[in-house]
Amino acid sequence: MPLTDHPSGNYRFLPGIAPYSCGVVSSPGFEIIHVTLQRPVAYREGFEKIAEYLVAEVRPKAALCAIELRSPRPFSFQGFADFNAEYADILQRWGLFVDGVNPVARTNVAPMINPPNEPALFGFSFTRPCPGNTPPTFVVAGAGELPEGILSREGIVALGDTSPAGLVIKARFVMDLMETRLRGLGADWPLVSTVNVYTAHSLTPLLPEIILRRIGPASIHGTTWHFSQPPIAEIEYEMDLRGIRTELREG
Repeated sequence: MPLTDHPSGNYRFLPGIAPYSCGVVSSPGFEIIHVTLQRPVAYREGFEKIAEYLVAEVRPKAALCAIELRSPRPFSFQGFADFNAEYADILQRWGLFVDGVNPVARTNVAPMINPPNEPALFGFSFTRPCPGNTPPTFVVAGAGELPEGILSREGIVALGDTSPAGLVIKARFVMDLMETRLRGLGADWPLVSTVNVYTAHSLTPLLPEIILRRIGPASIHGTTWHFSQPPIAEIEYEMDLRGIRTELREG
């Protein structure tokens, strides 16, 4: 997956599939800022909020480089495709696509406790200028136990196996995928500041060896377990990563 420049967003991205890219990394002279909403809002309203935020930051819409959503429940594969078509239409109307390719990274999961009534905006990331010769900042998009470019039930790794052994297989697969995306962005584990895991299954058996030892120096920051399901039914384990210097909370 070759890194592609966004001509007006001040970042580069790893092309993924129609709904999202696999990750984004800041261009020289810029950094990626991460914003978490204290109170998530319906995602269409959320895009209006992002637009207002970017205006206040004197940044173009093209600076939007990553989105985090929360959904009421996991989708079927067809339901996921239908939602993605509506979501991608907003990005296209914003003029964000590059040569027909969606550059915006995304995570979309379904909380087990207090889920929203409809898909909601939980957070977003954008680029802005930064002083000096600083390391790049990046966001690795969320992914579960599906091979890159595959969106079908038959592609799910260890399909239907939620035994301890099955979850180990799934977690190892996702860790490999995260590492591949991370290195595709020109980054590595020591630059990671946040590791998020999304699963309704216990993380305790997986955390010491499969996650923390694997991420090495980044383990000093710990791992955040979101008691949530991935966005598609029968996918059991999802992760995303970021290496960010500036974390903001809105509202």
